[in-house]
Amino acid sequence: MNKTLYFAGGCFWGAEHFFKGIDGVLHTAPGYANGRLDNPSYEQVYTDSTGHVETVKVIYNPDRVSTAKLVRLFFASIDPLDAGGQGHDRGTRYRTGVYYSDASDLPAIRGEFDALEKRLGMEPATELLPLDSFWPAEERHRDYLDKNPTGYCHLDFKVFKYLRLYQDLELILEGEEDPVARQAQTAALIYERMQYFWVGFYRVLDGQLVLGPFQGPHACFRIGYGKGVCGTAWKESRTVVVPDVEEFPGHIACSSESRSEIVVPVIRDGEVTSVLDIDSTSVSTFDGTDAVWLELICDLL
Repeated sequence: MNKTLYFAGGCFWGAEHFFKGIDGVLHTAPGYANGRLDNPSYEQVYTDSTGHVETVKVIYNPDRVSTAKLVRLFFASIDPLDAGGQGHDRGTRYRTGVYYSDASDLPAIRGEFDALEKRLGMEPATELLPLDSFWPAEERHRDYLDKNPTGYCHLDFKVFKYLRLYQDLELILEGEEDPVARQAQTAALIYERMQYFWVGFYRVLDGQLVLGPFQGPHACFRIGYGKGVCGTAWKESRTVVVPDVEEFPGHIACSSESRSEIVVPVIRDGEVTSVLDIDSTSVSTFDGTDAVWLELICDLL
């Protein structure tokens, strides 16, 4: 039996387009949720006086996408710490939230909220409430970005690229147990889809990071614990985003063409087993969006 959840993720134009790209989502509809006025118009909601929040109704097949996964992917599309809106869209109508109509979904949703709070180290600003009301939005708002491909969207375009990359990696990696083979496929697909300068893994072996599968020019063979960006991510068990490698103390220059970098640890049973290292020839290429999605990808490994 199909299930339904309601998500508020800022402007519902981009939020609906995001959910339409998730495998297992069968239908989406933008609307206005949990306000005080029956059947409000967009103009009324825009005043922030009705209590409504721009929301997307999502009908999905739980055999293809679980409730927990749907919420997890939603969190990767928003800033869950922003209580005032999302991106340039400010106001209570743009607050974030997950609203449920079936109480049996609550444990799975709550589990993802708890996991997010643990990762953030603080409680998210995203609401978790039962659905009180939902009024469909006007026709001009439905499938807005399909009708207007160059129209406004508060989401960074790379969010949609990462969503497809993540889902394709799930399919490709399914059934393969060898860790080196899994890393090789992951590096190749990230390199192909995202067009970064260098994408690869360093594996923890004998107290060092040893070069693993990669795509791009030749690289350093070994990196010490706590050395450079990779060694720091290993030592501190956290993602390290470096806007300009020349400003990172102790940076190891495997290539003079690298200008910015992100390194994500692959953690299993509480221990870093390898790191995913990605380099760009431009400064300030990577940000929190890359960090969130690459961490999800590393979780697959």
